[in-house]
Amino acid sequence: MLDASAPIASFGAHVPLVVSQRGHTTENVHYGSIAVVDAQGTLLHCAGDPSFVTFTRSALKAFQALPFLLDDGPRHFGLTTQETALLTASHSGEAAHVEVVDGLLSKAGQTVARLRCGCHVPYVYEATGRAPPADARFDARHHNCSGKHAGFLAYCALHGLPTESYLDPGHPLQQRIRQKVAGLLGSQPDALATGTDGCSAPNLALPLAQLARLWAMVVSGHGDARTDACFEQMFNVMTRHPDMVSGTDRPDLHFSRAGRGDWVAKAGADGVQTFGIRSRGLGIAIKIADGHAQARYVAAVEVLRTLGLADPDDPHLARYARIPLHNIAGLHVGELRPVFALRAVAS
Repeated sequence: MLDASAPIASFGAHVPLVVSQRGHTTENVHYGSIAVVDAQGTLLHCAGDPSFVTFTRSALKAFQALPFLLDDGPRHFGLTTQETALLTASHSGEAAHVEVVDGLLSKAGQTVARLRCGCHVPYVYEATGRAPPADARFDARHHNCSGKHAGFLAYCALHGLPTESYLDPGHPLQQRIRQKVAGLLGSQPDALATGTDGCSAPNLALPLAQLARLWAMVVSGHGDARTDACFEQMFNVMTRHPDMVSGTDRPDLHFSRAGRGDWVAKAGADGVQTFGIRSRGLGIAIKIADGHAQARYVAAVEVLRTLGLADPDDPHLARYARIPLHNIAGLHVGELRPVFALRAVAS
């Protein structure tokens, strides 16, 4: 049960990142914060409050898959690179995604009935502007987190752990995820705030700069040979199969393609967006305070442009540099646009 008497957390020193304009008048202001760090955790650029504690949501998926990779799970079960990429995915529930989930479950001796992520209408319909067929039937495989959950079940099969309780915070897998993330950040597991994600899995809340640091480690290493090999594997499958990590006409797919193999991009619910930039050894984390989904994409393109990483006229990015607003009749009535400046942090 939720505690209604719990104190409201600090809102931090968020700043305006993106505004929506109707005509030439600002209608909404989307506050938030941004952190750009290296693998050592050095803050290089920021806007707002880089220490703001936010739930990582789906930006944590790669690190939730890390124990399975550390124990050589993909090799043990003979997973393809597509199946390994799906461990990190917020996929669109397209036929190709469902087929890969089936393959992952089958190789691990698991079934769809054991997935505890629930079910929702696949994201592909929202992304493409199509309605589901009237006779469409969906199950847990279509949930955007089903790859992660299939990986959880595979970890349980690998170690002979119970599957019924695989989402319980006290389950050995969930404890190991928390311990590994804490270890990467030089923290104690009990110091990490926890909650329950939309797919019912435990989720961690981290200062924005620490979330960015995790992604910097993916692209430039942590210093432990085995962990770094897993990060390399993760980077390779995510950049090779961004269509598995995301889906048709989804922002993370466009961002990854704009990076041309140099970036991994991973969004999280409620206004979270992260990147790992290999050529610069950078991790980037963005949080829109009100959770606005499209505002994070506008902010992301502006960060990439400011850092000299991308041309906003790139066809993969141009649609997010400023997002047009249309009314129900299709009239162009305004736009979302960035209004912040990244601050370089003195070394």
